[in-house]
Parts: sequence; structure tokens; C-alpha cells
Amino acid sequence: MAATGAAREWARYWQHAELPELDLLRARYVRHTFPRHSHEGYVFGTITRGIEDVGLPDGTVHAGPGTVVMINPEVPHTARAGDPEGWVYATLYPSAQVVNDIAADLTSLRGTVGFAETSTVDPGAARLITEVHRAAEESNALAADSLLRVLVARLLDSHGRVLPTRTPRSAGAGDAARARAALEARMERPPTLDALATELGTSPFALLRAFKKQYGMPPHTWLTDARVRRARQLLDAGSTPADAATAVGFTDQPHLNRHFTRIVGVPPGAYRRERARTYKTGTHLAT
Repeated sequence: MAATGAAREWARYWQHAELPELDLLRARYVRHTFPRHSHEGYVFGTITRGIEDVGLPDGTVHAGPGTVVMINPEVPHTARAGDPEGWVYATLYPSAQVVNDIAADLTSLRGTVGFAETSTVDPGAARLITEVHRAAEESNALAADSLLRVLVARLLDSHGRVLPTRTPRSAGAGDAARARAALEARMERPPTLDALATELGTSPFALLRAFKKQYGMPPHTWLTDARVRRARQLLDAGSTPADAATAVGFTDQPHLNRHFTRIVGVPPGAYRRERARTYKTGTHLAT
């Protein structure tokens, strides 16, 4: 378990070697707050003690025991304690491929699927999330995989829908998409808002409004999130936190540490150690 800077906080963010399309987080947070960020895949979380306030585009979810929070890919959100004692929770991060494969196998939903609600009070589904964690921690990949599929099927049956295709339908949306591509390509040395707007033939404030409307966060917040995502990929591939920090445009490793810990929930060093342990175990299993 990785300490997160507060005496009563702990967290483990990890992956089972035989379940490469699923990340797992168990944690207790008290003072820690997650800034606005998003995920490439899905988020299924449940509280086992305390209250978590999850800030979503359609409002704040006050999640307590028995509540399951469902967040679709690329939906910006925040999180913080909703109670002075903080919250303890178990979260699953399955890839988009896993969830959509389950949907194609078990439902009539076709295309990119998602969830119509952001939360539901479902003690049975909440129990399944904790059971996936327990099975993975006991090295029972068969049970963890099976329970994950039962959970996703249950949630899809009650709350599943096909997500609308997001295509730019205005000049502002098109500018936002081009700005995102430019920031992604020039992550190490991004342009200023003024320079980026000039390149796109628009004004800084118009671009700021369009970007926030399209992606739920301003360009600088999106860039920080994107840098952390890229840093995770580099750490997965074996890079050191210092090398990853430089590669994605952070000024130094402490700069990466601060943003990585806020967004992922554990420091990059702890994340890398868990990944290294996973890959070592996976190599052993394959021999």
C-alpha cells in the first residue's frame, strides 16, 4: 500500500498479470482530492466506508456504502471526501474494449456503449466490485474475470445505452478538436493560448470557451491530464519517473509527482513498482 501524504490515508493502484485490460484501486482518502480529469476506459467504484463526493457534468454524486458510481470514457470528473473521516473505496478501471466486448456478447447494444446514469444504489453490484478485488488479490484471475463480466452485464442490463458519436458540428468544436491535436503533438513544449488561437484563426477566449464546452475542461487542465496519461504509458513500458517527467513536458520529477498523485491517486514511484511486480509475475506465469 502506498502512503499518500496523510497519516490516515493509504492506496494501492495495481493490475493482475492475467488481466491486462483491468486496473484496480483500493484506497482510503481523507484530505486527498482528485482534480478534474477523465479516463480512456470506464470507471466502476463503490464505497465501503464513509462518503465520496464525485463531481460530474450533471452534478455531484454523494456516494456512500451500497452506491455504485459509473463513469463513461472521457467524462471529466472530480472527487473529494464528503465526510470528515474521508472515504474507503474499491474501484475498477476496465478498458473500453472489455466493456464493449461484453456488451456485444450479452446485449443487443451495438457501437460504443455507456451508462445512462452516473450512480445507482445497488448493494449487489457493489459487492461484486469488492469481490473482483478480493479474487484478484488472491491471484484467482478466473474468478476475478468472471465476476467482472457478471458485474458489467448487470450494470448494462439496468443502465446501458449506446453513446452518441461525438463529431464536431460547429467551427468552435472543430477548433477545439484541432487545438487538442496540437497540444497532444506538442506536449513537451505546448504553445500559449494566444499562439494556439492565432494558429487556428480564432480568438483566445473563443477557443477557451469552445475547448471547455467540447472536453469539459480548459486546455491547460486537459494538457495536465494528458501528460499524466502519457507518463503512465511510459512507466508501464519501464521508464523511470524522472525520464517520464521530462518526456511529457513536466519541469522535473517533483512536478510529475504532484500531478500524478493528484490524478491517479498514488505517486508515480508506487505505480511503477506495482507495474514492475505485475510484469514480473506475468513473465513467470508465461514460462
